Amino acid sequence: MSREIDVVIPTWNGRNLLERCLENLAEQSVGHRVIVVDNGSTDGTAALVRERFAAVEVVELERNYGFAGAVNRGVSHGESPGVVLVNNDVECDSAFLERLVEPLADERVGMVAGLLLRPGRAAIDSYGLECDATLAAYPRFEGAPYPATALHEEHLLGPSGGAAAYRREAFEAAGGLDERTFAYMEDVDLALRLRALGWAAAGASEATGVHLGSATIGRRSRAQVEVAGASRAYMLRKYGVLRRGLGTAAWALAFEAGVAAVETVAGRDLAAARGRFEGWRAAAGASASIPEGVVNRELGFRDGLRRRAATLH
Repeated sequence: MSREIDVVIPTWNGRNLLERCLENLAEQSVGHRVIVVDNGSTDGTAALVRERFAAVEVVELERNYGFAGAVNRGVSHGESPGVVLVNNDVECDSAFLERLVEPLADERVGMVAGLLLRPGRAAIDSYGLECDATLAAYPRFEGAPYPATALHEEHLLGPSGGAAAYRREAFEAAGGLDERTFAYMEDVDLALRLRALGWAAAGASEATGVHLGSATIGRRSRAQVEVAGASRAYMLRKYGVLRRGLGTAAWALAFEAGVAAVETVAGRDLAAARGRFEGWRAAAGASASIPEGVVNRELGFRDGLRRRAATLH
């Protein structure tokens, strides 16, 4: 598996970030193929890649198709049994790819989560994703000290799209990423669909990299707030969260109303509400079920508020 890897990197006006990312990938301990999908950049991204990284394939798109659209097009240009997704703001250690695909040797495993660290490498950014009963998803071990924290895979839903490996067979069987989500939560959606198809998720704690964080669209920019809100509402409707009992519906509605209110006051605009309206409308006709055993029942309403509040500072 280690020498049969397609690395797909979606990018949009991230020339400087991408350059460092590709330099790291050129130093990997195993052979691989890199496919950069340029989402209609205007900063000379494609020219840079062709000039400096001759072995990297560039897929130039005429406009920004979002994360899901770019990834799907990149994956379709490859053919290797292992597909790795890397954000352009991730700096991979030299053994990242080798360690990340190792769990795919188990034929039951369809997806693998890598370990992302915060700049400085003293704290964990994420080790895959976990979700609560409303499908609000959170980075596992976020903020925990590294390397002192004992990592495990309990409650692992699936990988974050910024550092993920997928078995191509599984990725294609699930239909790839849902392009009705422009950005955010598409990795959660894919993990849910893969779990529904019977594929297991695994972790690769030795597949490490540094995540610079929200570098492409801007941390808590108004565009980020709107797009993230749209993806959240899309997931609520697609998976029928509001129909999963009065308690769960009340939890979801209260949480979303609170988040939207805070974002409205902070941004002095309706980006949060507008995004949620657009996402709910986009989910018309979409339907999927939540597989058994994927929800971390230990995550409650207060946990969600605490984790969400941490991102607002």
